[in-house]
Amino acid sequence: MPLLSKGVDDSMLLTMEQARDALRLDGTDNDAIIEDLLNAISSYVEVATGRRWDADDPIHPLAQTVAKFLLQLWYFPQDTNTTRLDKSIDSLLTALTNIGRSMS
Repeated sequence: MPLLSKGVDDSMLLTMEQARDALRLDGTDNDAIIEDLLNAISSYVEVATGRRWDADDPIHPLAQTVAKFLLQLWYFPQDTNTTRLDKSIDSLLTALTNIGRSMS
């Protein structure tokens, strides 16, 4: 049974396959770590934007993009691009918050 897939755990912004692709990983060795990060990311994005994005079908592409950036930042915290990722994430979360408000 896969750890994550839409329908098995609907509280994720990304599937495990999408997460592995974003991190450029092959294999399932780190799936437990990735799954924990994906759970935290869904909660983080909800708190930051005031809206649950994982309940949408399909999930908004901007929510998935910010999830991928957060995953990269949290999985590779020592990467040289962290400052650039931080700025991009902040901007994306602001845009996503505005989109969420307009959808309500």
